[in-house]
Amino acid sequence: MMHRRAFIRTIAVSVFAAPLAAEAQPAGKVRRVGFLVMARNPGVEDAFPRGLQDLGYVEGRDLVIEWRSAEGRNDRMPALAAQLVRLGVDIIVAGGPEARQAAMEATSTTPIVVVGGSAEGWAASLARPGGNVTGFTATHPEMNGKKLELLKEMVPGLSRVALIWDPSRATSPETAVASTRTAARSLGINLQIIEVRQPADFDGAFRQAIRDRRQAVSVVETAMVFAHRVEIAERARKSRLPTIGEWKLSASAGFLVSYGADLSDLLRRAAVYVDKILKGAKPADLPVEQPTKFELVINLKTAKSLGLTIPQSVLGRADQVIE
Repeated sequence: MMHRRAFIRTIAVSVFAAPLAAEAQPAGKVRRVGFLVMARNPGVEDAFPRGLQDLGYVEGRDLVIEWRSAEGRNDRMPALAAQLVRLGVDIIVAGGPEARQAAMEATSTTPIVVVGGSAEGWAASLARPGGNVTGFTATHPEMNGKKLELLKEMVPGLSRVALIWDPSRATSPETAVASTRTAARSLGINLQIIEVRQPADFDGAFRQAIRDRRQAVSVVETAMVFAHRVEIAERARKSRLPTIGEWKLSASAGFLVSYGADLSDLLRRAAVYVDKILKGAKPADLPVEQPTKFELVINLKTAKSLGLTIPQSVLGRADQVIE
């Protein structure tokens, strides 16, 4: 009898223990993806986790995204990149050239997927970048000229434009300035180059533009400049200078217009590269891809405050009109 009861107890324990043991079995390895940016812009960066979800990833179950923001300060980038490497992340997604540079200085082995900037200076070629870095550029040779063309269409009698940019953080300074100068000459525009190297320089840059009788401003939006777009928009408003940037959020902040790559599209495509690398692909074998979608956003509220009437020919081409 004792043997029978002992046997039944053993069976009962086994039956109830089985589900517990199954629950205790480790699931697949949770991967860590570092995401390093100059400043967080949830309305844009949310496209990255959504892209991963579309590929079947569930945050917390399959992977964890370690977000790191320098909060607009480039001097914080190296420490944040080093922190991600110490955490042992499987991949670093670098939002912009500053983040890419900091990540490359922090590691030569952890895969890095870049979103933004150009491929100059770090990729052996677009087809085969080499090393541990690949990604998506946000620049296009014709973009700077297109921005001037848009200003010319929107500002009557435009002939004097200031180009505000940060040469210390632009990925290809000579190319950017040369292409803009070439476009300015073809459009009959006198172009003035004004350099900014820190947020404190923005006020002086607009004062200089006014002093030199500029009629509009084109802004090269490096990550530092983009992080301070609200301040720039306010200075442009006070200076009553029509200002064009590159990113949709800059038009939302108060720039007259923005024209540039669709960052949400680039981040969704970056999620595809992250998926490939997690499944064994090497960054060196993944080609650096250029933007394929561009966005034209016009802020009619800003246009009204400047006394500008935007031609229907321009409004009809806009991807978004802010009223």
